[in-house]
Amino acid sequence: MDIHIFNTLTRQKEAFKPLKAGEMSMYQCGPTVYDTPHIGNYRTFVMDDVVRRVFEYNAYRVTQVMNATDVDDKTIKRSKQEGVTLQALTRKYEQMFLEELESLNILLPHHFIRATDYIQAMIDLVSALLEKGAAYAAEDGIYLSISKVKDYGALAHLNIKDPSKERVANDEYDKEDPRDFAVWKFRSAEDGDVSWDAPFGAGRPGWHIECSAMAMSVLGTTLDIHTGGTDLIFPHHTNEIAQSEAATGKQFVRYWIHGGFMNVSDEKMAKSKGNFIKLGDMIEESVSPLAYRYWLLTSHYRSQVNFTYEAVRSAQNALIRLMKEIGRYPAGGAVISAYKERFNAYINDDLNTPQAIALVWELLKDAAQSDADKKATLLDFDAVFGLKLASVPPFEEEPVPPEVQALADAREEARKAKDWTQADALRKEIEERGFELNDTPDGVKIRGRF
Repeated sequence: MDIHIFNTLTRQKEAFKPLKAGEMSMYQCGPTVYDTPHIGNYRTFVMDDVVRRVFEYNAYRVTQVMNATDVDDKTIKRSKQEGVTLQALTRKYEQMFLEELESLNILLPHHFIRATDYIQAMIDLVSALLEKGAAYAAEDGIYLSISKVKDYGALAHLNIKDPSKERVANDEYDKEDPRDFAVWKFRSAEDGDVSWDAPFGAGRPGWHIECSAMAMSVLGTTLDIHTGGTDLIFPHHTNEIAQSEAATGKQFVRYWIHGGFMNVSDEKMAKSKGNFIKLGDMIEESVSPLAYRYWLLTSHYRSQVNFTYEAVRSAQNALIRLMKEIGRYPAGGAVISAYKERFNAYINDDLNTPQAIALVWELLKDAAQSDADKKATLLDFDAVFGLKLASVPPFEEEPVPPEVQALADAREEARKAKDWTQADALRKEIEERGFELNDTPDGVKIRGRF
């Protein structure tokens, strides 16, 4: 069964065709380790994890690479503010990030690499750009000339007829105003001792060149998939393509996958706006990271979502209910092929996790399936969901109070008499007492509600 994904480059849903049969290479922009990410950032990291899990579910051999940006404008500025070395700062936040990945049950990438370990690869890439005439030296660094790049801005669908000759030294800029950008920054007083020798001048890499050099060092000149948040389409990913393809003459990435924004109070969540929420903030509000992951799965990765504690707590209640059902079910069942086929169709249709989650609840209500088979099927699904359902302990049912059992017996008598009004009234009274009824082929089951 083909996997179809929405390719940002073409703005179309496409059937995935790997560079090597049965294999998939993917690069994802990881954290800039000067602080811990906010939950909007983690939405993208959960998306990345689902991409990997879907391909592995489809028996692909995946090679996943994530970088840690441990040298750039932000990390240098923060290390000076805190009065610590760049390495001390970045290693601290890197470790915190890895711990939060674990709490979200995000699989560790096969290669988690630091920018500072690939400086020579960046120097080599800048040298190649200079040799090809795609980059030039200025007073403060080496810049990529976007006028020398074929189809610059295609990923972001920029309409560039007369590219500006101005340069931008900043690593990030928001306007759709294409300008030559720094691939290498010459040593400056602001950077202190953060500098490396290079044949074209001592200094440090620009942010954009870091990802190109790291991705191609590990995965080769052409990648199957590159992921990130929508905010990285321009300028970061646009510039990655420009410098990579100018240096190699080959397509850098075949499929680009970007996740949608997360809003809070209907505004984009961002550190620059000061309206961000961190994972630790949610935990203090008694929301588990796995509940947050479940909430993310209920929306399509490309959709814009609005975070509220009410929404994520509702998701947490649903996850608790799902886990209790799993805990009630016996082991020893078999995966139900009809459900697995539908599940596979959903996740292979541009990672449609909302439909896959809806299928879970349809399965739970399916009285024609045995509890053991339901459990086996749900655990199979969890290879993609990543909700740790296999670690759910057995759940012991609370004894049904005599008065509730009496109401259930009275309801059965009403049903036999086809007095549906009375039967519905008795069901409602049972539910108001905190219990639910499930009519199964083996009779009525009474369970505590969650």
